[in-house]
Amino acid sequence: MELAVIFTGNRSAAVELRDGGLYHTLRPYRLTLNGSEWGEADTVSVSLYGLTPATDYTLRVHDGDSLVGEVSFTTAEERVTLDVRAFGAEGDGVHEDTAAIQAAILCCPPGGRVLIPAGTYLVTPLFLKSHIRLEVQKGATLKLRTEREAFPILPGRTDTSDGGDLLLGTWEGDPQDCFAALLTGVDCEDVLIWGEGVLDGSASRENWWHEPKKMRVAWRGRMLFLCRCKNVTVQGLTVRNSPSWNLHPYFSDDLRFIGMTVEAPADSPNTDGFDPESCRGVLLSGMRFSLGDDCIAIKSGKIWMGEHYHVPCEDLEIRHCLMENGHGGLTVGSEMAGGVKNVRVHDCLMRRTDRGLRVKTRRGRGEWGVVDGILFERVRMERVLVPLVVNAMYFCDPDGHSPWVQSREKQPVDHTTPTLGSVTYRDVEAVGCACAGYVLGLPERPMKQLTLERVTIDCAPDAPAIAPAMSEGVPQVSRHGLEAHFVEKLTLREVAITGCETPYVLDKDIEVDA
Repeated sequence: MELAVIFTGNRSAAVELRDGGLYHTLRPYRLTLNGSEWGEADTVSVSLYGLTPATDYTLRVHDGDSLVGEVSFTTAEERVTLDVRAFGAEGDGVHEDTAAIQAAILCCPPGGRVLIPAGTYLVTPLFLKSHIRLEVQKGATLKLRTEREAFPILPGRTDTSDGGDLLLGTWEGDPQDCFAALLTGVDCEDVLIWGEGVLDGSASRENWWHEPKKMRVAWRGRMLFLCRCKNVTVQGLTVRNSPSWNLHPYFSDDLRFIGMTVEAPADSPNTDGFDPESCRGVLLSGMRFSLGDDCIAIKSGKIWMGEHYHVPCEDLEIRHCLMENGHGGLTVGSEMAGGVKNVRVHDCLMRRTDRGLRVKTRRGRGEWGVVDGILFERVRMERVLVPLVVNAMYFCDPDGHSPWVQSREKQPVDHTTPTLGSVTYRDVEAVGCACAGYVLGLPERPMKQLTLERVTIDCAPDAPAIAPAMSEGVPQVSRHGLEAHFVEKLTLREVAITGCETPYVLDKDIEVDA
């Protein structure tokens, strides 16, 4: 077994038990910390809580009576702890605790800890600041109010004196007024948020999820929104019932999300789990998603954002995560006019999502809308209806069904034409599928490279009929193989597609390296 310390804070740490498992380890292990029993672990990514600042620790991993690995680390120093109850927070779920918690955050010096102990704290949005350490302890819940009139609004775009603009609010890839998130960070750096507590958005069909596509005062907020932030780590929290997207970093870099649970009902609207937008250097480890939309959706803005900022979302690593019951396991787009590059998803498990890997773009996303370097490696999918979808004719936006977006005839290549580069599937197994995959590039600019290496896909006899891609003319299918149109090169190495009537439906001009 390989042990790796992936994070150390002042009172917590995270270690990966790399025994070959995906989200779960191959077997449960017994842990001891500095010689004392710590508990049992059955996930690869393990978070340790309740540690002492500035202390040396040795973690040992035991398989029965056998020692299979050990690793040492030292926790960070901590200057002071400010308990929000000392600032007047009551934590009874009845009194408003926003001002007391916000006061503790503002008063905390760099390197200090703001402690939210057990209790239910009724709040409106809280704003973070740089160099803060915020712990939401086990038994503590930050519960968001639902009255819109009590929420601050983040303006979408504000002109600046130098002729530029300040972006704050955003909605589905455009600068739009939106309500602030439960935890909102703007221009913050060196932030740690951790604990075994809960962030509860209180959303339901009676409030935030009522008429979800209608802007009322401002667009629905998130649970965590990071705008132009750097060096942020979020560990361990359970996030549930968000008004819209759950975790939304925006133009932010050097981010880590570890050991969290993100959940919402299966029919909740737009409750994406994790939506990084124009971010760089992002790690997800040991995350569990179960919600009503895409588990992870990687974005970089719509047309205006791509043309004015052309900041891609790039250098993302997603490992040892569990995605289940969502619309998509990992989705790229469709708001990706700034591009998405260098994304590696490995050692992950997906269950009962509609799609596994889904790439969505369309004419109009523009010359900066380049999707390239997407790698799925060592991923298992169970009852995922369509493991692979690449769709360059996604019918989003008011003109999504227009002939220009949906035409299978070549259109002029210009500044509005997006690019699909390389997508690779390696050591992937999918069982219980309805369709192996559907790939639809653009006739005027075909997808450059699709590679499948050591891939096994098995279609289920009882799988429901499904339209694999949201594009005009794509029929509902069941027990269908891999269908590909407008692709320059398809590489197949040790690929088995079973349980379907037709394993492959390919354009005759696709270069196939088998």
